[in-house]
Amino acid sequence: MTTETAPAGRITLPGGEMLAWSDLPRERLADGGPLATLAARIVPPGARVLLAGPHDPALLDRLAHAEVTCLLRSHPDAVALAPRAARVVVGGPAGLPTDETYDVVIAGAGLDPIESVEGTRLSWDGVLARLVAALRPGGALLLRLDNPLGLHRLVSTTPWYADRDDSAWVIGGVLDGAHPANRDQLRERLSGVGLLPGTCWAAYPDAGTATALLDADQLDRGAAAGLFDAVLHGACAGGFTGAPVLQDPARLAVDALHAGRAADLAPGWLMLAHRPGTPAPAPTGDLPVALAQTEQPGIGVLEVLDGPSGWRWGLIPATGAGLPAAPNARRPAAYRDAGALSGPVPAGRLLRTLLLDAALRRDLATLRTLLRGYADWLAGHSDADGRVLGATAVASTDNVVVDGARYTVLDPSWRATGSIPADVVLARGLWRFAAGLLTGGYAHPWSSTLDVAGLTVVLGGLAGRDLDRATVAAAVDAEAEITAALHELDIDGRATLATRLHAVEPTDPPVGAHSYQQLREAWLRQREELSRLAALTAWTEELLTSRERALRRAETTIGLLSGSLSYRVGRLAITPARLAKRGARAAKRRARTVLAPKQEEQQ
Repeated sequence: MTTETAPAGRITLPGGEMLAWSDLPRERLADGGPLATLAARIVPPGARVLLAGPHDPALLDRLAHAEVTCLLRSHPDAVALAPRAARVVVGGPAGLPTDETYDVVIAGAGLDPIESVEGTRLSWDGVLARLVAALRPGGALLLRLDNPLGLHRLVSTTPWYADRDDSAWVIGGVLDGAHPANRDQLRERLSGVGLLPGTCWAAYPDAGTATALLDADQLDRGAAAGLFDAVLHGACAGGFTGAPVLQDPARLAVDALHAGRAADLAPGWLMLAHRPGTPAPAPTGDLPVALAQTEQPGIGVLEVLDGPSGWRWGLIPATGAGLPAAPNARRPAAYRDAGALSGPVPAGRLLRTLLLDAALRRDLATLRTLLRGYADWLAGHSDADGRVLGATAVASTDNVVVDGARYTVLDPSWRATGSIPADVVLARGLWRFAAGLLTGGYAHPWSSTLDVAGLTVVLGGLAGRDLDRATVAAAVDAEAEITAALHELDIDGRATLATRLHAVEPTDPPVGAHSYQQLREAWLRQREELSRLAALTAWTEELLTSRERALRRAETTIGLLSGSLSYRVGRLAITPARLAKRGARAAKRRARTVLAPKQEEQQ
């Protein structure tokens, strides 16, 4: 059966279709995001692919090298995807022909959105068994599983069991025995249907629109990797900006990483499994260790591949875009050179994390060592005029990894257009760390009365550099210029950003998602500051009151003395003397006036 709005012969309606329902994701990433990149690597050229469940239409565009059949339950979604697919089956897994098999089956939205409420219900295990039956020997299955105890639920202000949106008509929890609840249970279910579980990727910050996919096994044992630290922090800091959260998701994700539990707290997982038998066509290239979505125009997904020589950078350009490698008029201060992402990924821990850990422990010795190493590293990359070029010029503490005594830029694609004075580069990196430390409410060993610029000067002293507030102000201006260039802000946006950065106070909440914990800490800091100002005002008022009382007492004393008998007698005695004195002075002046001409005649 066909429809009038879809290409003839591409939509099959075996029964059970949902005519007034749509499952397509509302929030979509450029070119399908990391999931589309992973799917394109798994699917070999010319393979027959079953795309089970609702997916971003951009995912089908990334699978143009294969023959794709979509399995959906929504008829409107079928009409939307039919122009990009070879065929669309609507109505759920029961409508799949039993004589058709596929090289790759992708269920990137999970198994729940595949079943139709208008047809026969097969349960989670039943849907899995049907998809495995459609997988030819040697084929691959990519399956998503949501985590009922994921980070997204831990930071959400609304409990998962109270969600009443239309999209939440099926809610899975840990008590639902029909669904696996963790990676081990998922592997058991896959093994139970005859599959061999393989690589598993942790999806952050949300399973449905993951901007980062990280190898779960590497997460379990790679807590020292600054790469994972930076990717997790970036994904979670930008993934929860639309709504308030209970606590900072970026901080929680990084803490879970260093506790070896980042994979367990992932909002979801993507598991790759194979069916035993004759191997299917090999995937295109190595499987990635990490995939991260970028926000830069022309740059799609950053990937990290694990090869014989270790981890190395890779890049998937955006559709129809080249690799910008030089600044232009729209990037006056900094730009991103995508061509630089071709070498090995440096090992080590992120400098920001090491500094934060030392500050929380009040370890001034470690702070001094790290900061002096950072300052010396910047000085070693400066020219004869004391200016820094390239990637080092924009390398702040959140893009530098430390391996022993070696400092290295993690992502070398961020570059400054021109040279920047080394002291300004150092002050910019320290200011960014100081702003995050104070606005984030972290405990530290310095006075609570320090502002951001003052703490930057103190950090510069620990680094062995004499920074002043003028240098810090220049660093904030440089930060505004670089940030505006990287986000392609116009002149007004750049000016607004510079004003906002100069106005950052320790009592402000941190930039990004506003968590209740951080807002409460900001409120406590504001209350402490208000208490200090109130105490200062009260002391000033008390001082003014005491001075006013003393002045009144003095005036009263003078008034009493002015009206006393002794004062009057004394005044009567003094007045003739004053008059005599004045007369003597006048006579002396007259005498001088008369004698002066006679003396001149005698001379």
